[in-house]
Amino acid sequence: MNFSDLALSPETLTALSRQGYSESTPIQAEAIPLVLAGKDVMAAAQTGTGKTTAFTAPLLELLKSNERAKANTARVLILTPTRELAAQVGENVANLSAGLPLNYAVAFGGVKINPQMMKLRKGVDILVATPGRLLDLYKQNAVRFPKLEVLVLDEADRMLDMGFIHDIKNIIKLLPAKRQTLLFSATFSDDIRALAKGLLKSPVEISVALPNATAEPIEQTLYEVQKSQKLGLLLKLLKSLDLPQVLVFSRTKQGANRLVKQLDKAGFSAAAIHSAKSQGARTKALADFKSAKVQMLIATDIASRGIDIEKLPYVINYDLPHVAEDYIHRIGRTGRAGQTGHAISLVTDEDVAALKAIEELIGETIEQCKLE
Repeated sequence: MNFSDLALSPETLTALSRQGYSESTPIQAEAIPLVLAGKDVMAAAQTGTGKTTAFTAPLLELLKSNERAKANTARVLILTPTRELAAQVGENVANLSAGLPLNYAVAFGGVKINPQMMKLRKGVDILVATPGRLLDLYKQNAVRFPKLEVLVLDEADRMLDMGFIHDIKNIIKLLPAKRQTLLFSATFSDDIRALAKGLLKSPVEISVALPNATAEPIEQTLYEVQKSQKLGLLLKLLKSLDLPQVLVFSRTKQGANRLVKQLDKAGFSAAAIHSAKSQGARTKALADFKSAKVQMLIATDIASRGIDIEKLPYVINYDLPHVAEDYIHRIGRTGRAGQTGHAISLVTDEDVAALKAIEELIGETIEQCKLE
């Protein structure tokens, strides 16, 4: 469906066009009219389906017509589980609101709080924040929500996985009961439904993909390997397949750091991104990878959702994840927006149970390959 069929204003259509958008994705076609109509929405969508624009575009449309935010207040609150996702949503807001009389702020931990407090002094139309930093800002009287119009929970399932349920409940107590609420999640688990029950009023439920289904454009393969030979196999894959940019997943922070050193030693430029890195280091590593200054980004599951790397051709699971659902979010970094992607997994004898759980979840057997 064309965006011009979705009751969006010429200004919003121009902003979408500037970003190269013309045809809406399924989640955008379903969600945008509902958000514009003021409905509470509970949406399930795979990563890489354009869900951020599915809520930011109509929210910007709604915000244009109402009264601007007062000092130290926000009209829309978007909660995200990670710093990287908050920054990405903020970038989307910035791109789509260019030329509109609206302002926004992004707030997350790992950086100084004072600049964020200064940004909030005049009030913001949209505040994108992680739960912990938002509560810190509230405690310091930097932000209040007397006239909050919309609450968005992005990657709600990930927030629950990361233990933010108590923070979320505390934040809800700070918000006016009369508001529009949007909940976006990769799946509708029992925990998500329980959370939604207390947050949303008569929500419209939409789903654009089967729960836990992997994206079709992603080609999935695996290589069986002894643990002692994993590094050798990885290096041979990188050289023989002539892989350009690759996102490699490690199960641990220590493993990610070790792999960066081993790849550097083998002549590949690599950087790590995980929770033990400072926010500055994480931002730089991601920026260097996006600009192709480094070939390999070695990540733990902190980067498995919400990081939008345009036209990323390959994801390699150097270690399989502990949780089967994380496999879907990892490989969802490639094959985005209709592009073809490849996901390669290195599987040892210790990974048999994890592999079985993944294959049961995705409903298919992953093709096994051999490298001479």
